[in-house]
Amino acid sequence: MSKKKLRSQDWYGRTGKDGFIYRSWMKNQGFPHHLFEGDKPVIGICNTWSELTPCNGHFRDLAEALKRGIWEAGGFPLEFPVMSLGECSIKPTAMLFRNLASMDVEESIRANPMDGVVLMCGCDKTTPSLVMGAASVDLPSIVLSGGPMLVGRFKGKKIGTSDIWRFAEDFKLGKITQAEMIEAEAAMSRSVGHCAPMGTASTMAAMVESLGLSLPDNATIPAADSRRKVLAHMTGMRIVEMVNEDLKMSKILTRKAFENSIMVNAALGGSTNFILHLTAIAKRIGVDIDLTDFDKFSSMIPLIANVQPSGEHWVEDLFYAGGLPAVMKEIEKYLHRDSITANGKPIGENFEKAECYDRNLIGTFENPIKPDSGIAVLKGNLCPNGAVIKPSAATPSLLIHTGRAVVFENIDDYKARIDTPELDIDETCVMVMKNVGPKGYPGMPEVGNMGLPEKLLKKGVKDMVRISDGRMSGTGYGTVVLHVSPESAIGGPLAFVQSGDMIELNVPARTLNLMISEEEFAKRRANFQPLKLPYERGYVNLFLDKVNQAHDGVDFDFLQGGSGSDVKRDSH
Repeated sequence: MSKKKLRSQDWYGRTGKDGFIYRSWMKNQGFPHHLFEGDKPVIGICNTWSELTPCNGHFRDLAEALKRGIWEAGGFPLEFPVMSLGECSIKPTAMLFRNLASMDVEESIRANPMDGVVLMCGCDKTTPSLVMGAASVDLPSIVLSGGPMLVGRFKGKKIGTSDIWRFAEDFKLGKITQAEMIEAEAAMSRSVGHCAPMGTASTMAAMVESLGLSLPDNATIPAADSRRKVLAHMTGMRIVEMVNEDLKMSKILTRKAFENSIMVNAALGGSTNFILHLTAIAKRIGVDIDLTDFDKFSSMIPLIANVQPSGEHWVEDLFYAGGLPAVMKEIEKYLHRDSITANGKPIGENFEKAECYDRNLIGTFENPIKPDSGIAVLKGNLCPNGAVIKPSAATPSLLIHTGRAVVFENIDDYKARIDTPELDIDETCVMVMKNVGPKGYPGMPEVGNMGLPEKLLKKGVKDMVRISDGRMSGTGYGTVVLHVSPESAIGGPLAFVQSGDMIELNVPARTLNLMISEEEFAKRRANFQPLKLPYERGYVNLFLDKVNQAHDGVDFDFLQGGSGSDVKRDSH
């Protein structure tokens, strides 16, 4: 049987002028002619390295290990950059630019002579943006994550990103000085890699492994561990095989794969951001999932991994305890074991021989770390299109709660009033923040886990019910209701909440309601004035015009579905 013609040969296999132009300038890098003759798949390495994205700062080194694997397997590696989203640096929020980065990835892959692609991602938004973009092209693709950083050490204790919120409260109360904060900064970030807890970055790495888009153990090998480079080498070898097998993303990203990923996220106590990103990826590849699927498939899975912020330990520790394969082994009776993965094997075969080496880190289905995990999806008159909460990171006594609303109209109002003595608030109240959704901010920032008022912190209050149309960091915790949809800026019911209103939260019943009459609702709706959105030139203007709401994944409406890999016209 004749070998299938490589896509790259539509560029490099030409004769005459066209072939001359496509090949000649590539040769100025020292590539010999035989590399262009069609027996070596061209593998694009989509690298999000950037010194402004510190989670991905080690990717140059990791890419070299990846290239060695590609060369060994008979491929031709060509590295290319795309927009890199540094969660801790970009203003107003990296989420504003996720869709822009995905467009960069999609068009870079489609427009260039590659037969397969390795997606190098680590920091929160780099993973979904790369997967979204690649899914719309649908070439053989595999993900290589950067890995979690080593656990920090400060004053004899292990620390990680989850502790930022604790440090912030202690600093507000005068329990820790600015000098100690600076010392803790360096102690926390002591190695290459992304956040040490099961924040959004590690949740995304687990997402791609549970979807089948990476090799086993991609999610948890620490960034500083030499085995991460070994994984990179093996990933390079495997992508060449995937091209030869024509194993495209659409063959991996089936409905079963998405259901598996939702259940694995529940077992990990993963970030609520997972919902937005998985939904966006599904809509790019043409799989129909919605919020009800997240609740349905999460509800049957308890918390298996004892990792912060839902548990006590760190992703580094989880790797030593057996990693993601050992976690999946505990919930295997619910997973679709036949779902194909990037190594060509069913996912069940990938975790079949997995072992747990530490039951403090990985519980069993019968004896889990916590009985209630995953993500609960709420509906009610305050969120007709849905809202979400992570029960495993919440205070159990607050999961059923009715309280008086204390409303902040926007982030500036919150910052101005939260610590003022005259703020009328106690621990039974429900904090509400408006206008931090996709359009209202714009970009839907991670401000949903609002810091508590100083006067309540001084009383020893540790948690309160908080509600917003924004997001929460995957490293955050608390009884925090997020992603209220539709958002307040466009006239969603959250816009009508007034301080003094009573709000009823009932997580077991999956409800969130504003306790006012329909008549009062209608009156407030009639008096609503839409937020004046910060329309500007360029990308922000496009974002405000085209972005979907939270329940649809905050993607652009015109990017759902894919355009494939064909390019009909030549460049000269």
